[in-house]
Amino acid sequence: MTQTAKSGIGELRTAIGGTVVLPGDPAYDDARRVWNADIDRRPTVIVQCASAEDVRASIQYAVENGLEIAVRGGAHSMSGASTVDDGLVIDVSAMNQVTVDPEAKRALVGGGTKLGELDAATQAHGLAVPAGFVSHTGVAGLALGGGMGWLTHQYGLSLDNVLSVELVTADGRILRAAEDENPDLFWAVRGGGGNFGVVTQFEFQLHEVGPIVQYGLLFWDLEQGADVLRTARDLIPTLPREVTTIIAALNAPPAPFVPEQHHFQPGYALIVVGFGSPEQHAEVLAQIRAAVPPLFEFATPMPYVALQQTIDEPNAWGHYCYDKGTYLEDLSDEAIQVITARVPEKTSPLSTVLFYRLDGGYSEVGENDTAFSGGRSPRYAVFIIAVSPTPGLLPGERAWVRSFWDELQPYALGIGSYVNAMAENDFDRVKASYGEAKYARLAKLKSQYDPGNVFHRNMNILPG
Repeated sequence: MTQTAKSGIGELRTAIGGTVVLPGDPAYDDARRVWNADIDRRPTVIVQCASAEDVRASIQYAVENGLEIAVRGGAHSMSGASTVDDGLVIDVSAMNQVTVDPEAKRALVGGGTKLGELDAATQAHGLAVPAGFVSHTGVAGLALGGGMGWLTHQYGLSLDNVLSVELVTADGRILRAAEDENPDLFWAVRGGGGNFGVVTQFEFQLHEVGPIVQYGLLFWDLEQGADVLRTARDLIPTLPREVTTIIAALNAPPAPFVPEQHHFQPGYALIVVGFGSPEQHAEVLAQIRAAVPPLFEFATPMPYVALQQTIDEPNAWGHYCYDKGTYLEDLSDEAIQVITARVPEKTSPLSTVLFYRLDGGYSEVGENDTAFSGGRSPRYAVFIIAVSPTPGLLPGERAWVRSFWDELQPYALGIGSYVNAMAENDFDRVKASYGEAKYARLAKLKSQYDPGNVFHRNMNILPG
């Protein structure tokens, strides 16, 4: 796409209620910075939108001037999809209004809202939307691709709880998509990512949650890894619906609850969150403790909003990041052998491997009810994540992620993965993630709503 145009900037500024930021403006460097420090791009224009009409004017300006478009909400895209060299960034982060109807258990959520803002607004009424784990993540990027978190076991993915969206299409239309209006488009945006337009508002189903939940973390050293993973394999599928467990290979944090001799020690953790009674949560911790005694553990009640912020610090802005994901049907002995051999080879204490069990509410949604890029049968979503405090460490950590992923492939459910866990826009993997039939349907809808592939800075669906 030809990158031209600074002509018409005055007209664009006049046309919108938000702010236009250009290179040389005092706000430019802050406005172009994104979460992943490995991404350093210089857009020609950044439009900080205040409304759907601003988004429409920005799209029209970019198309008329041959400018490539990137869409920015939380700016958390691992691949850097939320920014672009020489093109135009549509920044919707100021569109972060949340309106809660506690009686109907519904929320209207602006397209630029972050998870922490959503949690604060909904928890004021004892309600929540199933969402991710890091509070400074953007709602839109998460929900359009999936949205896995502590509530997925009970209530499914974020996208399973979307009731409607307002979005602006490539030709400048502002549309509502729901079961009763533009239903094909509604199907596509729930899993098809940002391929079909810029979402300016979501309507979510809310659920009663908290305000206090039960939190537990148990930690073991590297030598106990195989025992921990086998115990998790046997226990996690039997857990009640109100309990969510994540398996993590990580370095113990230098937190007050961690004995000093274990600070930064590499190992394995089970994080167990209970949404039921304290007694139920304690019983699960006792089962784990009896099977494999941990080096240390920490258990406490905490507010749900605090739970949603527990890993904000290790996922802070300014680190150099890369990840690659896959699905495992189960933690087979062969997969465990790969995991326990590869985990000790990471060099950055911030790098981690996470295993999210997907079943319960996740598996109660039909395979083709949404465009989600994963089967709905019970499985583990695996995230192999390189996080480096300095740029010099990242190449080695990236190589570790890729080789780890390669070795897991014989035991994985194909080369596809959760599209929100893809740091590279690999056509074969994107297509494999959706499967032939779902990808073909998405491609047909792409040709209807974005035949010129204006929105291609994503895990791209090519117009069919």
